[in-house]
Amino acid sequence: MLAAMARLRAAGVPDPARDARVLLAHAARVDAARVTLIAPEDLAPDIAERYDHLIALRAVRVPVSQLIGTREFYGRTFGVSRAVLDPRPETESLIEAALAEPFDTVLDLGTGSGCILVTLLAERAEAEGVGVDLSEDACLQASANAVLHGVAARARIFTSNWFEAVEGRFDLVISNPPYLAASEMAEVQPELRDHEPRLALTDGQDGLSVYRIIARRAQQYLTADGRVLVETGWRQGREVAEIFAGEGWAEIVILPDMDGRDRVIRAAKPG
Repeated sequence: MLAAMARLRAAGVPDPARDARVLLAHAARVDAARVTLIAPEDLAPDIAERYDHLIALRAVRVPVSQLIGTREFYGRTFGVSRAVLDPRPETESLIEAALAEPFDTVLDLGTGSGCILVTLLAERAEAEGVGVDLSEDACLQASANAVLHGVAARARIFTSNWFEAVEGRFDLVISNPPYLAASEMAEVQPELRDHEPRLALTDGQDGLSVYRIIARRAQQYLTADGRVLVETGWRQGREVAEIFAGEGWAEIVILPDMDGRDRVIRAAKPG
């Protein structure tokens, strides 16, 4: 494992020790907590070959989650692939904000892996929801996660270009949209830039175009007391709040993430 760590460190991987350990556990098909019990000289040839292959892929910055096929989010394990954005800790702030709201129905725009929709339905046993995504592959992954966590009977997941194929009204409209500006893409980590779906990262414009769509159209999909919650980049809070204010939304609040940075915009349908 020391050689693998050195290889990852030389490739600029941020936490080579952790990644080498996780990938060894995956290659050996053991729990990560037991990986320290495995001595390198004890590796069977097939495990050693599998481990070397995983390390080679990680060295070219393929995300660990894609290599092992899963990612932890809000205490649950979600299946992931190259077709979906990797669930991230900061999005748990969006979940916390949503669970502070009363809702029986939820619409998740750009559902991706389904981590937001599935988590909310798992946490609210009586709630029902819809998840939409432009990517059919993402919808398949989200559907698989809904089955995995026992909420498939309460979730409808289908392809749609934002609101295009959506019908009905919801107590909560929620989204973690692509918010990186096109000009920022060259600066992001290789894991994101080279291995995650570009459509889930950037709108190809100024990073704000989807917020304009949601602010302009979401009111007609909300119940009378409905709310909208969107995740933002940590420097976008004020701009996104102004977009919602310009469309006449009420009770607009900027909520922080666990690091105290602007992360979520909450807005209410005007009375």
